[in-house]
Amino acid sequence: MRGKNVTCPICDISYRKLLPYGRLNPRSNALCPDSLSLERHRLMWLYLNRATNFFTADLKVLHIAPEICFLDKFKAMTNLDYTTADLESPLADVKMDVHDIPFEENRYDVVFCNHVMEHVEDDIKSMSEIYRVMKPGGWAIIQSPQDYSRQTTLEDPSITDPKEREKIYWQSDHVRLYGLDYGKRLESAGFKVIEDKFVMELPEEEVKKYALPGQEIIYFCQKI
Repeated sequence: MRGKNVTCPICDISYRKLLPYGRLNPRSNALCPDSLSLERHRLMWLYLNRATNFFTADLKVLHIAPEICFLDKFKAMTNLDYTTADLESPLADVKMDVHDIPFEENRYDVVFCNHVMEHVEDDIKSMSEIYRVMKPGGWAIIQSPQDYSRQTTLEDPSITDPKEREKIYWQSDHVRLYGLDYGKRLESAGFKVIEDKFVMELPEEEVKKYALPGQEIIYFCQKI
């Protein structure tokens, strides 16, 4: 129901409260009913607006596994040469496997690939492919679910039972759960990684206003 308590910055509509979201432990005030954004999407939108040149520069962009809340917005931006890609989604421009990206090296200024690396067989290979197709001076945002209480990533191929995977990795289709070493894994693919605590530096009233994830680190990955 619309009101004034919380605002989605993507659709710029305010509500009394957002919808709950999540299967095992539904989060309250999480899903925007109009843009279909979740907390992390709203954080990324604000970050792109305030901390990058995404909305102002002429950029060639590859968006892997494009989120529905961004798709039409980014396609409509005249400063972007915008391509979407996915292994299965019919909404994407290109069907591809992130382990083997079908583009030449040094092609893109910006790459987005969020909530993908926890699904792939070889995350370092996939990260390296993203690095390969980026231009020198380009940047990527590569977010994944992360347990900030863990120092190292949990990854055990012997865990095949869906219920056990859901318990350990948070979803049955995840193959790993990243810890605080996530940035180091990205660096091993070639990136210079800035672990940006953007949301933790925002005023508390803004975090509440936009219903943001209060602790999420943004991994800003540069190809130098």
